[in-house]
Amino acid sequence: MNLDTYLVTDDGLSGDRSTPEVVEAAIAGGVDVVQLREKGTSARSRYELGSELRELTRAGDVPLIVNDRVDIAAAVDADGVHLGDEDLPVAEAREQLGPNAVIGRSVSTVEEARAAERGGADYLGVGAIFATDSKETDSEQSELGVERVRRINEAVEVPFVAIGGVTPANASDVVAAGADGVAVISAVTGADDPEAATRALNEAVMTGKQSRNRDRGDGHNG
Repeated sequence: MNLDTYLVTDDGLSGDRSTPEVVEAAIAGGVDVVQLREKGTSARSRYELGSELRELTRAGDVPLIVNDRVDIAAAVDADGVHLGDEDLPVAEAREQLGPNAVIGRSVSTVEEARAAERGGADYLGVGAIFATDSKETDSEQSELGVERVRRINEAVEVPFVAIGGVTPANASDVVAAGADGVAVISAVTGADDPEAATRALNEAVMTGKQSRNRDRGDGHNG
């Protein structure tokens, strides 16, 4: 699964646009993965929205991941689920979703990254890299910086995206430090033009990869 640009949905940041409208624009802009988050809504609402996003992402040949809820991921036939500290273990999620499901895991430290890799996660979400208002994080999970990205890249083989305060202006830095891509909420959802914002992120990721390859040679994480 290509992780260059990874959109996490949040209806509260989309202004007068619906989440499907934002996702459709992001797909037009070349987004690589869409994650249904929408933590503040009911299970029924997330299921209905997930079903609509499943149609959009399938038409656009883009993987759909569901945050936290293994049951909703199964119900909407998503490609996988993204898990945090309070969610099911990776192995249990895979047991329920099947061997082909894509299962991600949120981590903040090298130790957590190694544990998630041992646990069978297909990819990691590392953050929050920079200051962010889109997700509540405690002090140990906030403003980790690009050096943490570099350390995690050196510690694990599993691919990962950097999340938290990532924008087109700094995305190249985290990719140059070793991230396989960037995951964003407000940088696309809150943008005046989500399609253009997605394209700008793609360009920044490509710049970061070129810089990494030029300075260090091809790394193990692509």
